[in-house]
Amino acid sequence: MSNEEHLKIDNQLCFSLYRLSKFITSKYKDFLDSIELTYPQYLVMLVLWEDNKVNMSTLGHKLSLDNGTLTPLVKRLIEKGLVEKKRCQADERIVYIAATDKGIELKKKALEIPSKMMCSSDLDIEKLSELKKQIDNLYLQWNGECKNGKHE
Repeated sequence: MSNEEHLKIDNQLCFSLYRLSKFITSKYKDFLDSIELTYPQYLVMLVLWEDNKVNMSTLGHKLSLDNGTLTPLVKRLIEKGLVEKKRCQADERIVYIAATDKGIELKKKALEIPSKMMCSSDLDIEKLSELKKQIDNLYLQWNGECKNGKHE
């Protein structure tokens, strides 16, 4: 492939991933509207449903979001009554986020979303699972967390 060919949009891995990400996010919107969450809010709730009390820096790291993006996102979830902030008593600089009872209750409504997303694709579960592993490995390799194909 010539240098000029490398610059074509259709030859860009980043564009293919970007386009797919936008498409998947729009598919999620169809399902998330029923529980009144945006996609980023849904991601925060997924983390909290997995581990109910998480500090802000861990949450930001897990979702690859900086504080400037995460803070207003959490604020909107607080306004909806789905999460609450708590300061660490030992170190007040540390802020924890936890799902409220209402936030935990919302999990019941969200349980069907992953299966609805799977059903909206013609790919079988094994292919989607393998694709996810490949994408995760690509991220780890480019992020420097993977050496010689193994997670460090």
